[in-house]
Amino acid sequence: MKWGIIGTGNMGQVLTHAFLQSQLLNQHDLYLTTRTMEKAYTLKEEFPNVQITDNVFDLIEEVDTIFLCVKPLEMVKLLQEIKHVISKDQLLVSITSGISVNQIESIVNCQVARMVPSITNRALSGVSLITFGERVDPQRRELFYKRCKRFSEPIEIEEKQIRIASDMVSCGPAFFAFLAKKYIQEADSQTAITTDEASTLMEKMFVGFGKLLAEKHYSLNELIEKVCVKGGITGVGIEALEGRSDELFKQLIHSTHHKFSEDKKEIYKEVKVQ
Repeated sequence: MKWGIIGTGNMGQVLTHAFLQSQLLNQHDLYLTTRTMEKAYTLKEEFPNVQITDNVFDLIEEVDTIFLCVKPLEMVKLLQEIKHVISKDQLLVSITSGISVNQIESIVNCQVARMVPSITNRALSGVSLITFGERVDPQRRELFYKRCKRFSEPIEIEEKQIRIASDMVSCGPAFFAFLAKKYIQEADSQTAITTDEASTLMEKMFVGFGKLLAEKHYSLNELIEKVCVKGGITGVGIEALEGRSDELFKQLIHSTHHKFSEDKKEIYKEVKVQ
């Protein structure tokens, strides 16, 4: 088994760590290439036996599974460049939600899947969202799904659900980190706690919060019920949040879906031109 990653930006780096630290792959079985080669060589400093190539075609010749970790609007051009060198037995995996497996299959003749990762996969945790194309044979599908379990909880997702699911799984850590950061800033501004002190408390709270859910001590609703004593301080805080949260998340979903729609239109133009 040899896997290749084209593009070693943020998510390409996450996948590199996930594949190797989970021991899914040996270092010498992972091939990397990217437009900015310094990023690939930075990863090689940490994993000295990974294979680095400055040629996409050389990478494709060596591997059985190819991960495309490039920006959505760069995807179609790259697919056009590599479609003649990919064999029908290879699996091409896009990590981009904006281009569907059907669109990719319209360009290349190999087996196609999409796996939207999360930064939480860096800790060998969290979810990866998977969609398989029609050409993926059943055995390959089952094997790929099992391999993804080494660094995540893979969940198959329908095309109509991909944006909201990606918001929760892939964008979610940034959204909730942003909210936590705003909370910390206000705590520093309005009380005697410092930003560093509040950050430490918040980070440790998130770790404990995650364990409560992971170990199934409580559901989200149960957590609220257990902490929120009627007439207590938590209840007052929940009331303050309730007055603002509906509009906040409504606007969040509207914004991400609008951007997603715009990106898909641009991608569709590229696919149609090709």
